[in-house]
Amino acid sequence: MGTRKDVVLTTSIEGLKFLGRGKVRDLYDAGEHLLIVTTDRLSAFDVVFHEGIPGKGAVLTALSEFWFARLGSIVPNHLISTDIADMPAPARKQASLLRGRTMLVKKCTVFPVECVVRGYLIGSGWKDYRASGAVCGLPLPPGLRMADRLPSTLFTPATKEASGHDENIDFARMASIVGKGNAERLREVSVRVFETASAYAASRGILLADTKMEFGTDAARNLTLIDEVLTPDSSRYWPKEEWKPGASPPSFDKQIVRDWLESTSWDKSPPPPALPDDVIDRTAARYREILERLTKA
Repeated sequence: MGTRKDVVLTTSIEGLKFLGRGKVRDLYDAGEHLLIVTTDRLSAFDVVFHEGIPGKGAVLTALSEFWFARLGSIVPNHLISTDIADMPAPARKQASLLRGRTMLVKKCTVFPVECVVRGYLIGSGWKDYRASGAVCGLPLPPGLRMADRLPSTLFTPATKEASGHDENIDFARMASIVGKGNAERLREVSVRVFETASAYAASRGILLADTKMEFGTDAARNLTLIDEVLTPDSSRYWPKEEWKPGASPPSFDKQIVRDWLESTSWDKSPPPPALPDDVIDRTAARYREILERLTKA
């Protein structure tokens, strides 16, 4: 799904207004709609690297498209098309660059919160639990181990930060930001999405440990799932056969990169070190594997 020479790090579409560049995505105004181009950029510890991961943008786009379709009965989403033929003329002129990594989407009013859902005790949740016996203020039984399955699914929202780490917040703070009714609806839908996706992933030998989602409202004020959904960049997937409570299982994402970085003397400040070829290649293979395991008939 991509070779080293095909890596796309930045885009420029003459004839479309450029709206902004995130860590991975480039955003363009397509008149009535938006164009989201998912590049092969890689970020780790909030730093964007000079090297990309071959095929990464295509994997993220294909997985989002897969999950949007599968979850449509739970909540509408913003995706209109991933077919380059449906894109505006300026994008069609760059078909070879944009094909497979571009989404034409509805314009939505975005809720300024991240909807984080957890099924297992890992990451910042594990750190929080060790310090307080709770995750984001939600108390848990004593004696849980790293990577234990949680007694019940947890909804732990966070703020959306333009730079740096998002901040975990409690439900009351979320309600003060988006309104109580919206907060309750977002929590209910997020948990349904997570539990539906978890059940499907488990049927493919994959554990969905946690995920984060974004929502907005469309022109008709319908709640709408936006951005990406259940990709390796927004979710923690583990191979079921390698899960063992008490240790962090290998994940289908850029964990290979993070592990290598932790073995170096890099202080996690720009500029980042150059990534070895084998780290790039193994990471690309990990992204391809989760796509195949979740979507292959």
